[in-house]
Amino acid sequence: MSNEADKQPVKTLLPGSTIGILGGGQLGRMMANAGSAMGYRFVALDPAPDAPAGQVADQIIAAYDDHEAARELAKRSDVITYEFENVDADVAAMLMEESYVPQGSELLYTTQHRLREKRAIEAAGVQVAPYSEIRSVDELREAVARFGTPCVLKTAVGGYDGKGQWVIRSEDEIAEAYETLARAGVQLVLEQFIRFDKELSVIAARSPQGEIKAFPAAENIHVDNILHLSIVPARISEEVQREAEQLAMRIAEGLGVVGLIAVELFVTADGELFVNELAPRPHNSGHYTMEACRTSQFEQHVRAVCNLPLGDTTLMSPVVMVNVLGQHVEPLLELMSRRDESAERLDVAPKVHLYGKKEAVFKRKMGHVNVLAPDTDAALSWIEETTIWKV
Repeated sequence: MSNEADKQPVKTLLPGSTIGILGGGQLGRMMANAGSAMGYRFVALDPAPDAPAGQVADQIIAAYDDHEAARELAKRSDVITYEFENVDADVAAMLMEESYVPQGSELLYTTQHRLREKRAIEAAGVQVAPYSEIRSVDELREAVARFGTPCVLKTAVGGYDGKGQWVIRSEDEIAEAYETLARAGVQLVLEQFIRFDKELSVIAARSPQGEIKAFPAAENIHVDNILHLSIVPARISEEVQREAEQLAMRIAEGLGVVGLIAVELFVTADGELFVNELAPRPHNSGHYTMEACRTSQFEQHVRAVCNLPLGDTTLMSPVVMVNVLGQHVEPLLELMSRRDESAERLDVAPKVHLYGKKEAVFKRKMGHVNVLAPDTDAALSWIEETTIWKV
């Protein structure tokens, strides 16, 4: 499957060029920080005044579907990228006409819709959990009988951090699950529940000329459907690690990715891998790369969309990334104000990243900490001992 970006002549953008970002959240902020260090300029389009990226780059304050604002972004940029996948497809297609968007709009079109995404992954020769398109409550009953319970009903578009999905645990829930999710007025998909041993993710990068590199696989632990920890190296065999990275690179190649693609995976007890979902951008589970790898995911994304040679993805230190939610900010700030005896004793180096969001909202991602350590057990011990994440 070729990416529409192939239709645009490839350009190499050197430092001094301006990179436009659709979206001004924390991913845009960290991308701008990494690219600014290399000498690039940035302008972000985001509806929120004082958005995280707007604090470190120029910002156009406008809705994502505002065509005039998008044209303004195009006028001020040499290349345009995006930091989240729910970009208005019409705006992305219009920008393809008027600007240089190496990622194209086809990959967005694919990854914005679970059914299209699953079919594209299968076309790349990679397996996903068995699934079925659901158009009626009767189809749902039939599919639940086929897959067994538990199984997961999801909206085909929208939904993140556990929103837009329902784990069906018994036949009694079928009607309510269908009625609740069908209200969104979008297609639904039922997925067989994979009894996985671990959740993994691999961030792969591909440049317009086809160079591909993958970062080491991260082992991810979620709490209440929100990513809590990314543990690297993942506690898996070398064989599974290698297979996960190769699979991510195969998807990057098969989908004609330019920039980054995050591939989320389930690994079963016997080492079988299933793709759960894709995100065509920097990803929360790749934040560990900021201090732990020779090249961060954000620098790699800039390199890829600007058609520079990709950077070395070697892991330099074991690391655990832990997300900072609204309820964790105050205890973290308190910890930062005093000597951290636990870090000294365990020989770990916690690197704090806060995103500049105005309000510390409960369960909202406000930042993360990369805990560099002699081994991941020491990093996990520090996270446990601080008691911040027990709040």
